Order: sequence, then C-alpha cells, then structure tokens
Amino acid sequence: MGTLNVEPSSYCHVVALPYPGRGHINPIMNLCKQLVSRKDDILITFVVTEEWLGLIGSEPKPDNIRFGTIPNVIPSERDRAKDFPGFVRAVSTLMEAPFEEFLDRLELPVSAIVADTNLVWAVGVGYRRNIPVASLWPKSGSVYTVIHHFDHLVKNGHFPVNLSERGHEIVDYIPGMSTIRLGDIQGGLLTSELHRNFQRGAVSSVSKAQFLLCSSVYELEPQVFDDLKAKYPFPIYPVGPTIPYFLLDQTRSSSETKTTVPDYFKWLDSQPERSVLYISFGSFLSVSGAQLDEFVAGVRGSGTRYLWVARGDDATKVKEGCGDKGFVVPWCDQLRVLCHPSIGGFWTHCGWSSTLEAIFSGVPMLTYPILSDQMPNSKQIVDDWKIGYRVKKMGCDQSLVTRDEISELVKRFMDIESSEGKLMRERVKELKEAIRQATTKGGSTCSNLDAFIEEISSDAHQIKGVF
Repeated sequence: MGTLNVEPSSYCHVVALPYPGRGHINPIMNLCKQLVSRKDDILITFVVTEEWLGLIGSEPKPDNIRFGTIPNVIPSERDRAKDFPGFVRAVSTLMEAPFEEFLDRLELPVSAIVADTNLVWAVGVGYRRNIPVASLWPKSGSVYTVIHHFDHLVKNGHFPVNLSERGHEIVDYIPGMSTIRLGDIQGGLLTSELHRNFQRGAVSSVSKAQFLLCSSVYELEPQVFDDLKAKYPFPIYPVGPTIPYFLLDQTRSSSETKTTVPDYFKWLDSQPERSVLYISFGSFLSVSGAQLDEFVAGVRGSGTRYLWVARGDDATKVKEGCGDKGFVVPWCDQLRVLCHPSIGGFWTHCGWSSTLEAIFSGVPMLTYPILSDQMPNSKQIVDDWKIGYRVKKMGCDQSLVTRDEISELVKRFMDIESSEGKLMRERVKELKEAIRQATTKGGSTCSNLDAFIEEISSDAHQIKGVF
C-alpha cells in the first residue's frame, strides 16, 4: 500500500469496500474522489479483490486514495454472469474473513468504513471493531424504498402473483413513491428467491449502520428521501450523482492532439447537432440474438445516425446490418459522449449510473431494461420524469419488439422539432439544471458530502445498535 507521510492525529482514514462488480466499483470510487477533493486530510484505502486490482489499478486517482487487496471470491469474477447465484453466495460468505484479516494488518486506525449495501456482513465487521459504517446504496432511492417496504406487497396480495395475468396492476401504497406497475417491481427486482432474499437482506442490514449514503440526488426523488429520513434514526445522505462529472474538464484538455482524440469523437465532431442516437446496453447483460436482429433492422430502417457500443459477435452483426450512417465501438467514454452536442438521444438498458449520466448531460432516453433495478428505473424515466419513451412496453413483457415498431419509435424519438420532442427535451434540461445545481457549492449533494465528512471526522461519533 505504500507509506503515508502523515501524523496519526492529523487525518481521517476511510476504508472503502465496493461489491466486486464494475457497476458497484465505479460509484464508490467516484464518491471517494469527491471526498478527498473536499478535505485534504482524508485518506482512503480502497479495498478490491486481486482480479479487480489488475483491472483498475492503473486508472488515475488522487494520491490520497490507496488500493488494498483481498483474494478473489471466485477464480474469475468477470465470469460471474455464467454462475451468478454462485457468485452472489461467494460474495456473501467468502469475503468477510479476508477483509477482517486485511483490517488487522492496517497500521493506520480506521475512522469509518464505506461499504456497498450489498455487502451485508460489513456492518457487523464495523460494529465488532467500533468503527462507524456508512452503507452506500448504488441504485435509486425508489428501488431502495420498494425493497424496504416489501412486506406491503405481501400484505396487499401483490406477492407472489402471476405476472402474465397481473403485471399491469398498479401499486400505489409504497410510502414516498408514485404509482408503479407490479410488473416493473416483481419482473425486475423480485425475479427469483435468491435475488429477492439477497436484496432484502442488504436493505435490512442498513438499520444497523451509522449512515445511509445513496447514489441518487435529492432533487430527483425528494419524497422518497423525506420518507426514509423520517424512518431512520441516523443520517441519510443522497450524495449522487456518483458519476465522474468532476473529471469532465480534465478529460478533453487543450493538450489533446488530433492523434490522441478517439476516432468516435472525430466522427461525432462531424455530425449535426443532436442528430446522433447513442446506443449502449451495458457490459454485463445482453439482449437475445433475435431481438438484436430486430434492433439492427429497426435502426437501419429509421435512417438515424447512431453511435453503438457493441462487442464480439454483436459488433459484427451491428456493423453488417445497420448501414453506413453510424459508428460502432467496443467501449467509449460514455459521459463525455453524452455531453457531446451531436448526441440527441440515448437508447439504454437503464442501469442507474447510465441514467444519471444521461440526466446530467440533458439527454432523453429510449428505455430497454433487461433485469433488476433497470425496470423501475425505466418507469421513473418515462412515467415520473417524462424524459423518455419505452422500447420494452412493460417490465414483465418478454415479447419481441419488431423492427417496424423500432423504426417508427426511433424516428419519433429523434424528431427534435415535434412538440412532443420539444417538451421532453425541455423536461430533461430542467432535470439537468437541478442535478448540476446539487453539485455546486451550497447544493444538496455538496452539503451532504460536507456533513458526512464532518461526522466521520469527529471523535465523538459512537457506534450504536445491537447484533
């Protein structure tokens, strides 16, 4: 880990512990970068498995964030999709002991642990060692509150149900939330007993933590956070967006030359303003081959310019089927792409980080959720915020979306001159301004970050609770 040239009494030492997955590591790392940028005497030990250190160890970070490692929980964590239940069980049972051993080896006392909520055992580790634990929920506040109020679904006869018959039914009794279709809840969040028990256990463990941090922004979900603050006896801090917005000014500096600018940015620079549809369905899950065929034919039929993130066989299919009006890449700097003036829309799987990046960039969304929180995220995008259209009509509907449907929807979505399109883009612009205001001095996110830093820097903070 290297030597830290500080006096023990002069720093606040935070141990950050992400769940071993890219969608979890990125938010907690972005939070850590925010923390150290706000106070010089915060030192962070960022604990990852050996495989993840190999993947992210060379990425730039501030000097006062140091990596620590524990052994992998399975031989190759990147293959977790092949046996996701086995991976979940391994994280739940095999990480705790190596993490405790790691803490035993630390020379510096720990002021606080910031751990992903899904690492349920981390709260107990902090309690046994008298270290405050901040549980970081990497999804929306609405998803948290749905899981928190799971018993309401059972009480009202809404779990378990046959979604093909009752998925359209409306749930209107979850505190702090607007109405939501049952298919968007059970079809995404409560799909299997393992997934259901895992998420409920994670949310239940928060009651024994000393803080709840959330990757959302207060202004996006004010009623949800007001309700949660009334329920918990400890601080709840929405500290989002946990995306690398604070690096935007650094990533395309004047020192960049024509030879170092990625080709996809050169292509975007040559496109008309708001004319390009950015398409990415994330790095973990994918759509079926048959559905991808319809997507490709539909985009080609729409005549829309596109920048499409696709890998392997999918990339070949997109390149061969979509025509010459677009650009296909295996990866891109997504936030920078979304902020580019030529981007007019984002076709997304509705991962929470992608959702936040789209709002921060002021870009409306076409939603095609695949699993888990993506379905209620889609509902928020379309129904609550009204800044997008559905490609997948309902969370529980697995029927194929045809190329003709896609072609017409894409053309309608990318029509920036229609009255409907103008209203949608005006709404996303308003949310963009709200989320950016939250990250400026005196904004909700900045105030919450400062309050959290003050709490964990105080010697007076005591651990309370019973295990």
